Amino acid sequence: MAHAPVLEAIDQTQIRRRPPLDVLYEWVTTVDHKKLGLMYIGYALLFLVIAGFEAVLMRIQLAVPNNHFVSPQVFNRLFTMHGTTMIFFVAMPVMFGFGNYLVPLMIGARDMAFPRLNAFSFWISAFGGLLMYFSYLGGDGLYGMGSAPDVGWFAYAPLTAKVFSPGHSTDYWTLAVLLSGVGSTGTALNIVTTVLSMRCRGMKLSRLPLFVWLMMVASGIVFVAVSPLTAAQIMLILDRYLGAHFFDTQAGGSAVLWMHFFWIFGHPEVYILVLPAFGFVNEIIPVFSRKAVFGYPAMVAASVGIGFISLSVWAHHMFTVGMGAAGNTFFVFSTMVISVPTGIKIFNWLATLWGGKIIFKVPMMFCIAFLFQFLVAGLTGIMLSAAPFNWQLSASYFVVAHFHYVIVGAIITSLFGAFYYWYPKMTGRMMSETLGKWHFWLFIIGFHLTFDFMHVPGLLGMPRRIYTYEAGRGWEGWNLIVGIGALFQTAGTLIFVYNLVRSYYRGEVAGHDPWDAWTLEWATPSPPPSYNFAVEPTVRSGRPLWDLKHPEDLDENYE
Repeated sequence: MAHAPVLEAIDQTQIRRRPPLDVLYEWVTTVDHKKLGLMYIGYALLFLVIAGFEAVLMRIQLAVPNNHFVSPQVFNRLFTMHGTTMIFFVAMPVMFGFGNYLVPLMIGARDMAFPRLNAFSFWISAFGGLLMYFSYLGGDGLYGMGSAPDVGWFAYAPLTAKVFSPGHSTDYWTLAVLLSGVGSTGTALNIVTTVLSMRCRGMKLSRLPLFVWLMMVASGIVFVAVSPLTAAQIMLILDRYLGAHFFDTQAGGSAVLWMHFFWIFGHPEVYILVLPAFGFVNEIIPVFSRKAVFGYPAMVAASVGIGFISLSVWAHHMFTVGMGAAGNTFFVFSTMVISVPTGIKIFNWLATLWGGKIIFKVPMMFCIAFLFQFLVAGLTGIMLSAAPFNWQLSASYFVVAHFHYVIVGAIITSLFGAFYYWYPKMTGRMMSETLGKWHFWLFIIGFHLTFDFMHVPGLLGMPRRIYTYEAGRGWEGWNLIVGIGALFQTAGTLIFVYNLVRSYYRGEVAGHDPWDAWTLEWATPSPPPSYNFAVEPTVRSGRPLWDLKHPEDLDENYE
């Protein structure tokens, strides 16, 4: 039985230092999937810091009544830029970054199917993020200093019409999101093609790591969901400059048409982000439970089911626009149905933990936090799927708390676990466990202070997207707690960033397989060479590296 050789870690101190310009040129021109994955991740981390700073400014503004910390115009720009940045320039790039880095390694391939397309996708996505922030330099804003977009990350019509959004801030937003969509589609195409055509010998679909399955399903959703958003951006440009009137109600267009186009992308986008997060958890929990994942076929079937059902739930964002009883009923039903495959996953993760020899390292701690927080996010999602309940709370802070429970409580939390788990593979160094635990507790405590208590002012009637509020409505104390929680999260995130940098230079040398894992990426040096595998691996089961380390346990019938 031939296997990829298990190689020792590269001693970073023995690598000859090269001139900085040579290193820069190599990274800028690279088509290596690992370097492109790292650039996606670094780019997303940069924007995570920026978006986090924007969020802190908003929470300071709302911490007390009648506050004038920032102006109404600046507040509108902050929540537009924060939302757009987090979705398009943090969450999507970082998920594609991990997919870029790990998918070829996990399936025994030497690179992505289309390396040059991979590089093109990264650079066009990166330019999209930079373009949106170029709006600050546009010169058409207050005092000629430029202005960021201020129409919300959802950019509802008619706010985006020329009469309500003069100047070019909305054009920056439109072009930035359009470019991001082009880059995302290219990367999704690359991932699907790579998985279907470049697996090593013996790597059948029934033996794929669950992370690879989930990246493939998420990429499939990108094909369907990003196209309507791209079409909507083009129609918006035509409306603003050529008088097309797609969304101009006074000329026979429809503002609700924009909502349909946007949310046909917007809600499947949640699953584009959360499915890779599920993939992180699917790889980390079994390793730190010392058990194979429970119910592999059911997990795959649930993942594919979520992919299909996610394309039919978008209009639960639109219960208040008057779709009628038939439309409301369909989207209530589809939104509730998607909880079934999601529930299968939660039960299977719990079954994997049950009876396992659980090791409470930092990656596992974040995954356990993910399980609780994603469960709460799912429960509030089911509450909001009921149209009468949704009518009451659709424009309140209850909804803000719900979707932040998904984005931060599930996606960002599992992402932190992925960083601690795969950082040794990417850099050859271990991250500090002590700093990691400080990061974990500060961030999780801050998360619950912020988003648990944010539900309450929403139930008390606090509307979202407001700049300030009067005293005496019962919202003051809750908003102050929420603001304090945001500061805790900020402190935890800054410790995480410090841990990343410090560990790169001073971290303990990791070796090739510090976690005693069983997927193929851990059979390579840390970090892997440009060619990944000197010899193409041959896979005999769903745990190829475990079979190499423990050939006596190999079951000829194991799938």
